[in-house]
Amino acid sequence: MISTLRMELRPATRELLRAVIESDEALGELLGVSVAEGWTEFGKAPFEYMLNVLTSDENQDGWVNYFPILKSGNQLIGSGGFKGGPNDEGWVEIGYEIAPAFRNSGLATEFAMSLIDIALEHPEVTGICAHTLAEENASCAVLRKCSFEKVSELIDDEDGAIWRWEWQGN
Repeated sequence: MISTLRMELRPATRELLRAVIESDEALGELLGVSVAEGWTEFGKAPFEYMLNVLTSDENQDGWVNYFPILKSGNQLIGSGGFKGGPNDEGWVEIGYEIAPAFRNSGLATEFAMSLIDIALEHPEVTGICAHTLAEENASCAVLRKCSFEKVSELIDDEDGAIWRWEWQGN
């Protein structure tokens, strides 16, 4: 477990991912927390994918997902992590989401900064990137606050135009 100012980040385990797939109630019971409405907007498919990744490659432990638990209220408020461990060039990609009721309070920025810190604990990580839809939105603001810079626009098969952001921190 990783602790930030307002959150505890609990790394995904196979057991926790199975609970996500079962129900919010099962996940909340296993984590010992209440679960905020809308804690994930992406449904179960990403968690099924993560479970497959962890089941097939133990080296991915700590590189897929973290559950942010708000300390005040002991409540799961989102999800986020990495799209896997570092690639051959040492890059990792972060992603995060915060339940609607908890947005615009700095929690997404705190969460993203924690993911950066986790990545930087690994000397093999040489770069950190993120992707957003190709439009100004809250995620763009979060990434700027975390010292990311928009470096390119790409076309994604599923999402269409997206922006690539790279961490420019020290």
